[in-house]
Amino acid sequence: MTTSNSSTTPQLADPRPILDRAIATGGVVIAGVRPEQLAAATPCPEMDVRAMLRHVVGVLDRIAALGHGEDPFAVTETDVPDDGWSDAWTRAGRRAADAWRDDALLDRPMALPWIEGSGAEILTSYFSELTVHTWDLATATGQQPRWDDSVLTAALEARPILPAENRRALVEEISAGLGLDEVAIPFAEAVAVPDDASAIDRLVAWNGRDPRRSS
Repeated sequence: MTTSNSSTTPQLADPRPILDRAIATGGVVIAGVRPEQLAAATPCPEMDVRAMLRHVVGVLDRIAALGHGEDPFAVTETDVPDDGWSDAWTRAGRRAADAWRDDALLDRPMALPWIEGSGAEILTSYFSELTVHTWDLATATGQQPRWDDSVLTAALEARPILPAENRRALVEEISAGLGLDEVAIPFAEAVAVPDDASAIDRLVAWNGRDPRRSS
């Protein structure tokens, strides 16, 4: 992420179809989570599977809030019954898609504490978070989903949003700007991977995950 006043996210003419694909992949993984796996650890140290599910549904609700012109930081992450996460994801995905149905939103100026740009740029900035957290869930529950190449390409192109180093300083800066104790940005320092690593491995490594954990 960047605290620059201008976006470094590549402009996609219409990122909504790619968002749909990211949501679809997430849906496949979430449908494969068994209730007895909800307390399992994920590659994100602060979250078990249940907490990660709560978080990713909240991410979709924040995307919906942005589309409605509302404050995404007012969204509250909530629990659902152990057997209800797949339905919760489907409903949240529908809310996000409906909120961004108006084409005019793609050109509308929007801002988050770490990025400013058009609606299309802001929406693109979420591809990485959704995909990495889908990987978190897949890794924690022993799944190997088929990753969508178009989603991975868009997420990799958006990597400049997240700085390579000093991410803790970014958290502190954003938290201070929002008047909060700390904003949760569950991405550690980048992990080195070979140049010929797969797209998903390069993406999760950039976001502070060790892709060898999934092997």
